[in-house]
Amino acid sequence: MHVVPLVQENLRNEPLAQQMSSPSSAQATEGMYYKLIDDDHSHGTGVAHGAHPVCAVRVTQSLRGPGPYRLATICLAALCAVLLISIIAITAHYKNKPQGGGNLASDSQHQGQDVNVSLLTATIHKLQEEKQQLQKEKDELQVKLAATKAPCVIKPTTKAPPIPSPIVCSSDWRLFNNSCYFISTIRHDWEDSQSFCQTHGGHLAIIHTAEEQTFLWDLLPRGHWNSYWFGITDEHTEDQWKWVDGTPLVGGFWEVGEPNNHINEDCGYIVKTTVLERVAIRSWYDAPCSMTLPFICEKEMGTNPQ
Repeated sequence: MHVVPLVQENLRNEPLAQQMSSPSSAQATEGMYYKLIDDDHSHGTGVAHGAHPVCAVRVTQSLRGPGPYRLATICLAALCAVLLISIIAITAHYKNKPQGGGNLASDSQHQGQDVNVSLLTATIHKLQEEKQQLQKEKDELQVKLAATKAPCVIKPTTKAPPIPSPIVCSSDWRLFNNSCYFISTIRHDWEDSQSFCQTHGGHLAIIHTAEEQTFLWDLLPRGHWNSYWFGITDEHTEDQWKWVDGTPLVGGFWEVGEPNNHINEDCGYIVKTTVLERVAIRSWYDAPCSMTLPFICEKEMGTNPQ
């Protein structure tokens, strides 16, 4: 409305005392006020027609009163306007501000959802373990069922191995372990002695153990220098003694200082004398292969099943 600016304009144009004391001035102001009301109404300010008398009376009375009342009225109107604007601003602020309760409710809802997810995950894990256990039990039951339904198979009885028959050596041959041994009374050189043994299905004796050596020693008669060829020689390579089957000698039962290859001595023989201090495990000597001596033959018999 244009009331306040017009009043202020009139107050600036004439002194306050004249405004208060001059009736004509009051009437003129009142007329001017009504004229402003009509102008506002005629310009479509939207003020209700019934409100004109009230507003007119209040303002007129205030303008006709003393100056302090007029000033207080103006201040109150300005204060009301400020309060109204403040209330509108505060209302708009709180409408736009999110409510804390909503956040709390949302947080609570999220927490509840997290708890539900954890419970579902634990339940799924437990169900998976139970499924695995049931599958294991199912497999075991299927194996047992298949075993009960399997046809009965009669296993053939294995034939017992035949009992080996005892080895029987020919006349003049002596048994030790699985071999038969022959102590000759005739004389040959080393090569002819090997040939004789081969014609009888054997060879010159091959001696590997002390038990075998002692057994043969005990078969030999004592004498001044009773000596017998057996199946060892180094005629192909000096000091590389080999058995007649081609295997190398390992160890041996040589007399102390033997073999010495004194005069091209390439064949081995066993000596048994009347000297009782001589023992079986130190009775081997080397001698020239051309010497004629009795000999010892060996024939492996193996096992003879019945």
